[in-house]
Formats: sequence, C-alpha cells, structure tokens
Amino acid sequence: MRGRNRCRMHGGAHGSGAPSGERNGNYRHGFYTAEAIAERKATRVWLRSMRTQIE
Repeated sequence: MRGRNRCRMHGGAHGSGAPSGERNGNYRHGFYTAEAIAERKATRVWLRSMRTQIE
C-alpha cells in the first residue's frame, strides 16, 4: 500500500500475535528460548578457550 507502513490486509497491528514463552500454547521444553541458546553459546565459547589453552 502506498503511503502506509503495512498492508491493510496482511500487515497486522502493534501487539498482535501470539504471546511468548509458556503463555503460548505451543511451548514444549524451552530448548530454543533465548536464554537456552545464549547458555549453549557461552558453553561452546568456554570449551573452545579451554581447548586452546591445553594445546
């Protein structure tokens, strides 16, 4: 749509969409939450640093 930021048919509104986390009915185990991903990344970084110190 010209002059608009969103399509009037498909754009949605601010605040629309499913709730996040356990409030969403599709939440299962939390493996892909931001906190879990960050924790796995930090663990990988730590392991790599430990491997370089050993070598």
